[in-house]
Amino acid sequence: MLGFLFRTLTAEPDRGAALFDAITARARRPHWYVEGTVPDTLDGRFAVLATLTALTLVRLEKDPEGNEAAVALTERFIQVMESEHRELGLGDPTLGKTVRKLVGSLARRTELWRDVSDQDWEQAARESVFKGDVSSAALVHVTAALRAFRDELEQTSLTDLQHGKLP
Repeated sequence: MLGFLFRTLTAEPDRGAALFDAITARARRPHWYVEGTVPDTLDGRFAVLATLTALTLVRLEKDPEGNEAAVALTERFIQVMESEHRELGLGDPTLGKTVRKLVGSLARRTELWRDVSDQDWEQAARESVFKGDVSSAALVHVTAALRAFRDELEQTSLTDLQHGKLP
């Protein structure tokens, strides 16, 4: 409301939006749910989205100039989660708790991917994307897709990432 007076003190509503939208488009690709057999449910879609967001945050952390983009992406993640859950009918008393839980889930995934070694990718993919048992073929598919996404992130400049330009 008072944004016109305090522009530097108010959040930029579109901050991080382009990158988050690009990640969301990746999370909606059918291969996650077909070949990867991730359940096509709210929980399954969230697991893929949060995993891709976590991998992106890890990439941004590696760039000396990436902190601002990481903060913007996290803020956008929170904003979208709150908005989506409001649309699902959650009210104020439960909304804050739910969003905190989702942000905590993103933080756990980010920590997992920050510390993963090349030998542990399948286990990390299992923890990050799947709640229960998964076939070996699906796990191999998801692990390969996550590695490919990570490799694409590594090859993409910070400027391109900030503008949502993923290869």
